[in-house]
This record gives sequence, C-alpha cells and structure tokens, in this order.
Amino acid sequence: MIEISNLTFRYREGSAPVVRDVSLTIPDGTFVGITGAAGSGKSTLTYAFNGIIPHCYPGDFYGSVVIDGLDTCTASLTDVSRLVGSVCQDIESQMVSSVVEDEILYGLENFGVPKDEIGRRVTEALDAMGIADLRHRSIAGLSGGQKQKVAVASVIALEPRVLVLDEPTAELDPASSVGVFELLRRYAREHGTTVIVVEQKIALLSEYADELLIVDGGTVVFRGAPAEVLAHSDELLEIGVNCPRATSLVNRLRRRGLFAGPAARNVDEAVAACKEVLA
Repeated sequence: MIEISNLTFRYREGSAPVVRDVSLTIPDGTFVGITGAAGSGKSTLTYAFNGIIPHCYPGDFYGSVVIDGLDTCTASLTDVSRLVGSVCQDIESQMVSSVVEDEILYGLENFGVPKDEIGRRVTEALDAMGIADLRHRSIAGLSGGQKQKVAVASVIALEPRVLVLDEPTAELDPASSVGVFELLRRYAREHGTTVIVVEQKIALLSEYADELLIVDGGTVVFRGAPAEVLAHSDELLEIGVNCPRATSLVNRLRRRGLFAGPAARNVDEAVAACKEVLA
C-alpha cells in the first residue's frame, strides 16, 4: 500500500533535514504505530504519507512516496486525499461545521460523492465510531473524546484506503484513549484499511498496532512487531522513548537468562512472565 524510497526532507526555513533517507514498505491493511521523542521527525513523516509534503510545506524533497501506486509528488493533493484520510492533532482546527452531521457531509459533498451514497456513508461512519446518537448535536457542546470520534468519522466516511492520525489521544483520558484505539482497530479489520497512528503512548500503540516504528533524528531506528521493538527498552529510553515499567522488568529478567519469552507489552504479560520465573 505504501512504498517510501530514500525519503529525505528539509523544510525551507530549516538548516538540516527533518527526515533522512527513510525507506519503508507498508502492506495493505496493516495497523502501524509510530513514536519517538519530540522533534524526532515522526509528524513530518506522516506529512509525506498524506501529501502535505511536498504540496503544502515547501522545502527540499528527495526520494519518493508512492501510495497504492500513486506518486505523491506528481499527483495532485486532491487525488492523494482520495486515498489517504488524515486526522490532525489539533482537532479544533480540523472542524469546519457546527453540527456533527454537517461535519461528515462536508467532505462527501466536496469530493462529489453521489447523493444516493451520502446517507449510507454518513450513517456507517457514525456507527463505526459509536456516535450515532451525536448525529444532530452541536460540535461546540461535545467533549474532547467525542470531537475526536467525529473527526475520525468525517474522514472514514470518504472510505480512504489509508488512515493517518497524528496523536489522536493527546488530550484524552486513559479510558477514552483505549476507546479510540478499539474503534480504530475494529474499523481497520472490518474494512481492510491501512491505519498509521503517531502517538506518544507506546504502551497503547503496543497493544493495538501490528507493527511499531521508532523514529529518532529523522530516521527509523527500530521497526518490527511490538514485542520485538520493546525488547530494546534500554536503547529506547536513551532516545527519549519511555517503555512501560512492566516491559523494563521483563527485559531485565531476559538479560539475566531467567526468562526466555518475548518482551512484555503490559502488566498481565509481565505477571505471567514473573510466575514462570518463580515456578
């Protein structure tokens, strides 16, 4: 679905590249989590996925980004947007309507979706995000978590092949954060959509992502299944990525030869590992 070859990008006002020689292949239907310290280049990398770079941010662009066979440099941003739906970190800046239903209709009407399809898409998007009861509510009266779900619904109504979200749970409490990720995973599985999420909460990403990408200094320094990446908890800490304490505990047991299993993603897996060691 996504092929990135030797991507390097420097913002026009910058003195050095923010993304450096990144090459990636992401299969169709994969749920990918991206994390890294502040300023590591992870958000800039997502701008390459959805065509914001190079179409909106000027700078030096090297390499190529191909989405489902479409080169983001030569294709128009409109064509890229038909394939890639994006939810930005600042949800308020993404809202263009005052009522939930109108927010979802906005994108559909702008892309010229046939009238006989619009009703179905609005209903299915609301149902997918579990917010059918908010259809006629004012957006101004919604909670942060509800606005987040409306933003996602407005994008998936366009039925993109790829969904890119930049820190979708930044302002949400733990329960709401889990709820958003549950909805994203279910939607990805039911529709075969490729989902890419930039998120600081590595524990949350590890629970739901098929694959983790750790970005540092504009390059992908670790990539693999969550347990494979979490096995490098000490190296991750050195570059500003804090793993769960349960992960660090099990990794110490692994280093001492006391436990041969995979790195723990959560407390339950750490408890199981400790029971095995103590048995």
